[in-house]
Amino acid sequence: MKFWSDSFKDGALIPGEFAFAVIDPKTHVALSANRNPHVAWSDLPAGTRSLVLVVHDPDVPSRGDDVNQEGKTVPLDLPRVDFYHWTLVDIPATVKEIKAGQFSHGVTARGKPGPAVLGELGELMPGARQGINDYTGWFAGDGDMRGDYFGYDGPCPPWNDALVHRYVFTLYALDVEQLPVTGSLEGSVVLTALRDHVLEQASFTGLYTLNPNAVARS
Repeated sequence: MKFWSDSFKDGALIPGEFAFAVIDPKTHVALSANRNPHVAWSDLPAGTRSLVLVVHDPDVPSRGDDVNQEGKTVPLDLPRVDFYHWTLVDIPATVKEIKAGQFSHGVTARGKPGPAVLGELGELMPGARQGINDYTGWFAGDGDMRGDYFGYDGPCPPWNDALVHRYVFTLYALDVEQLPVTGSLEGSVVLTALRDHVLEQASFTGLYTLNPNAVARS
């Protein structure tokens, strides 16, 4: 099974247009185009009935004391946790790619709707469902931004993090047409639900930082 992106190479930096925010010299960060990157696949295993796409950052600080604080740095040795940026389930096995910007274009305050995958003229991918991403929890205390963030929202690591973050895109080929899971389809819930249905999986990784002095994990 092959899985790749034409938007960036495996192990390379993710272009700012596919991020939630970019570096701003005066304010540290500015909102970006927040487009989902292109992804494509081929050579699916025999018996594939649907696909699941999960995008997560395994390098999120486990403690927020120093996050985005002037005069402080999130240290390299701080334990890290997962942050889910996109879960897309029940992708028909006949689909071969997702185009850049097909599911996300711009930052939507209070989040994009879900779980049905809807565009301005209706469904972008009939039958597919998107879960909420972890910006839902991140913005929970923000009166202007809080809401349910369904679908893709791109990288926005702390601007003072010493570590360059990894963004892991994983595609799962499943033996079921519809994943047996309901609700808001959080990333961890989806991964638990698909565990017994995976025929094959493939991944690639993009890198991103808002700190010009950050270093990549060795």
